[in-house]
This record gives sequence, structure tokens and C-alpha cells, in this order.
Amino acid sequence: MIGIKERYVTDEQGQRTAVILDLETYQKMLEDLDMLDAIHAYDEVTANPGEAIPFEQAVKEIESRRSDL
Repeated sequence: MIGIKERYVTDEQGQRTAVILDLETYQKMLEDLDMLDAIHAYDEVTANPGEAIPFEQAVKEIESRRSDL
């Protein structure tokens, strides 16, 4: 795991409400999440080998899932 040096934004009661990360850490986390999404999609496909769909449909489904996040 990457060394994360986070800072927190707090409210008036001292409760953490947000995290501040340096840009490099944030970009690395986004890349890692993208890779995990690809692994998850691969796992779904290999779990149902008899269920083939056209490539274009698969891309549309993946993109629609990403827009839901």
C-alpha cells in the first residue's frame, strides 16, 4: 500500500468531515480503483463462461456502472 499522508477537515465539533490528500496519492488511488474495476469485470465474465455478450454491449454496461459511482 502506498504511504498516505492524509489531512482532515473538521466541523465545529471537531468531527472529521473530509480528507485532503496530495495529488499524487489521489491519482494513484484512482488508478488502483480503475484496476480493481477491471479485475471485478473480468471475474464476473469468467464466473459465467456460457453467458457471452457483444463487446460493444459490455463496454456500455461498464461505462454505465462507472457513471453511477
